[in-house]
Amino acid sequence: MISPASDVNAALAAAVQEYRTNGDIAALFDRMKVLSTAADPDALISASKAYLDLPEVVIPVYERVVAARPADAQAMVVLANAYWLTGRGSDVVGALATKAIAADDRNRGAWHLWSLSESDPRARTERWQKVVEHFPGDQLARAALADNAASLAGAEHDPLALELAVRTYEGLWAEAARDEERKALEETIAKLKGWTL
Repeated sequence: MISPASDVNAALAAAVQEYRTNGDIAALFDRMKVLSTAADPDALISASKAYLDLPEVVIPVYERVVAARPADAQAMVVLANAYWLTGRGSDVVGALATKAIAADDRNRGAWHLWSLSESDPRARTERWQKVVEHFPGDQLARAALADNAASLAGAEHDPLALELAVRTYEGLWAEAARDEERKALEETIAKLKGWTL
């Protein structure tokens, strides 16, 4: 096992540098799997922080971390996000997000991924409602709820979804600090209020 953090850092940095030089993703995956299997999960997490924007690094590292720590909600969220970014599939992402919520229901990232992974527009809107109920101050979740409700209203001519979208956007407008944000929300609200379903 590779244990000193400096060894893991050096091995991971070398693998990424080689990948950036030659673009050989298969070789990177092979090196990352070997490194992830041989290294301590704490050292892997620490070493990979500089590469969280590279799903090809995050996936093998965090698959190992999640396997070693099945109750680590944040590790599951990092892995699920990398899966989402690479198009791994909503079922895989949703299942991992659900496990993360079960491990720590205060992890907002888990709730967000759980909502994003739902493919049915109505069910996705309902999921965002649950996120907002759980985290009422989460403006990103409220914006996602409003956007999804507006889409649902337009697609299914649903007046209740339209009302939810308008009400949610109005709440965001009341909290908006910047003039351009308020103006954009005002335009959206006016447009939605003009819809006839």
